[in-house]
Amino acid sequence: MRIEAAIEDLEAAPVRTLSDRRKFAIFLVMAVGQFMALLDIQIVVASLSSIQGGLSASQDEIDWVQTAYLMAEIVMIPLSAYLAQALSTRWVFAASAALFTTTSLVCGAAWDLQTMVVCRAIQGFVGGAMIPLAFATGFQFFDGKRAAAATAVLGVVSTLAPSLGPAIGGWITEALGWRWLFFVNIAPGALVAIALIALGPYEQARPGLLLRIDWLHAASMATFLGGLQYVLQEGPTHEWLSNAKVAAVAWVTLVAGLVFAERCVYSPRPLVDLKPFRHRGFGPACVLCFVVGFTIYTSVYLTPLFLAEVRDFSSLDIGLTVFIAGLSMTVAAGPAAALAARIDLRLLMSVGLLIYAVSFWMLSKLGPEWGFWQLFLPQAVRGFAVLFSMVSVVGMALRDMPEESLLDASGLNNLMRNLGGAVGIALTTTWLIDFGNLHAASLARAFGGGSNEATIAAVGLGTRFLGDGADPGAARQMATATLMSGVQAQALTLAFDDVFRIIAIVSLAALAVVPFCRAGPLTQGPRGH
Repeated sequence: MRIEAAIEDLEAAPVRTLSDRRKFAIFLVMAVGQFMALLDIQIVVASLSSIQGGLSASQDEIDWVQTAYLMAEIVMIPLSAYLAQALSTRWVFAASAALFTTTSLVCGAAWDLQTMVVCRAIQGFVGGAMIPLAFATGFQFFDGKRAAAATAVLGVVSTLAPSLGPAIGGWITEALGWRWLFFVNIAPGALVAIALIALGPYEQARPGLLLRIDWLHAASMATFLGGLQYVLQEGPTHEWLSNAKVAAVAWVTLVAGLVFAERCVYSPRPLVDLKPFRHRGFGPACVLCFVVGFTIYTSVYLTPLFLAEVRDFSSLDIGLTVFIAGLSMTVAAGPAAALAARIDLRLLMSVGLLIYAVSFWMLSKLGPEWGFWQLFLPQAVRGFAVLFSMVSVVGMALRDMPEESLLDASGLNNLMRNLGGAVGIALTTTWLIDFGNLHAASLARAFGGGSNEATIAAVGLGTRFLGDGADPGAARQMATATLMSGVQAQALTLAFDDVFRIIAIVSLAALAVVPFCRAGPLTQGPRGH
C-alpha cells in the first residue's frame, strides 16, 4: 500500500511549463543523444578486424559485436513508448544516455569477447530508446515551420550518422586504436545525461504502469524482433533456411511473432499499442517509412561495399567518397523543412521517391573504374531524396497524432524504418551473391569458349609477365589469375548494377502508396508544455 501511495503522489506531482528556449535546449540535447546512438551502429564496422585481433576472437564470434547491438536496439525501439509513459521521456532518455556512456567505457576497456558482446547488447538496447523519443519530442514541442525544421534536423542526424560511421570508425582506429571507438562516447553521453536532468521535468510520469507490465507480451516481443533481426543478419551468408541454426531461430521467431500480435490486440495494457493505426493515413505512412528505410540503409551499405570490394579503397578513401551524400543531405535540410511547412507532404514525398529512383538508376550504370567523381552526382542527388522523403514520411505519420498516441506512433514509425533497412540489407546481400555468381559464370563461359577478346587479353598478359622475367608456365598461370580476378570484379560490378536497378524500381512502386496518406503540409496545432 505504501508503494501504491507513493506512486499516486508521484503521478500527481505538478509538471513544469517550459519556455521556448528550454524546449530548444532539450531538443538539441536529444538530437546529440540520437546522433551518438545511430553513429555507434556503424562506427565499428570498418574496425571489426582490429577488435577481433585485440580480443583474440574468431570471425564468427566477432560478428556478434554488431549483431548483439542490432538485436537489442530493435527490441527497445517500440518498447520505449511504454517506458517513457511510465517514467517520463526525460528520465528514460537520461538513463539511456548514462547507461550508454557506462557501457561504452566498459567496451573500450573490454578484456574478452563475452564482456564486449554483453555491453554492446546493453548499448543497443538503451540506444534504441533515444531514437524514437527524439522524434516524438520534436512533434510534442513544436508546430508548423518549427516542427518541419526539427524533423529536418533529426532527418539529417538519422541518415548522416550511419553514413559516416564506418569512415569515422576507420579513422579513429588508425589514429588512436580501436578502443577509442567506444571511449569517444563518454564525454557526449555524460553531457546528454547531465543536461537533461538539469533542464528539469516537462511531462507527467506514470510509474504505476511498471506494476502492470504484460510479461508475455514483453517476452514475445523481444524474441520476435530479436530473432527477426538475427535471421535477416545471418541469413544471406548462411543460405537462409538451409542452415540449421538460422532455420531454428526463424521458427521460434514465427511463433513468438504470432504471440506478440495476439498480445498487441488482446492484452489489457499492451506494451506496443496499435491505436496509432486507427489514425487515418498512419498505416500507409508506415509502409512508406519501411521503403525509406530500405532505400537509405541499402545505399549506405552498398556504396562503401562496392568501393571496398571492387575498388579496394581504404576506410579513409571510402569516407571521403561517401561524405558527398552527407554534405548533400545537410544542404537539403533547409529546403526540405521550408517545403514541408508550405506544400502537401504527399507531393514532397513523391518528389523524394522520384529523386531516389533517378539516383539509383544513375548508379545502375556503375563501372568497375568508378570512384569519387563518378559517384559524386548520384550521391548528391540521393542526399536531397533522403531529406525530402524523411521529412515527409515522419510528418505524415506523426502530424496531428493525438498526444496520448504520439510516443507509440513514433516508436512504430522508427521500427518500420529499421525493419525496412534490415530487410533491405538482407535482400541486397542475397541478390549480390546470386547475381554475382550468375554474371561470373556467364563471363567465365565467354572466356573459356576461346573468344577473340579473351585470347588477345591472355596473350597480352602472358607476354608482359614473360617480359618481367617469368618462365612460360608461370607467365600463363599469372595471366589466367589476373584475367579471373578481372572477371570477378566485372561480375560483382554487374551484380551491383542489377541491385541498384531493383531499388530504383522499388522507389517508383512506392509512389502507389502516397495517395493513401493524409493530405496537407506539416502544420499541426501546438501540443502544449
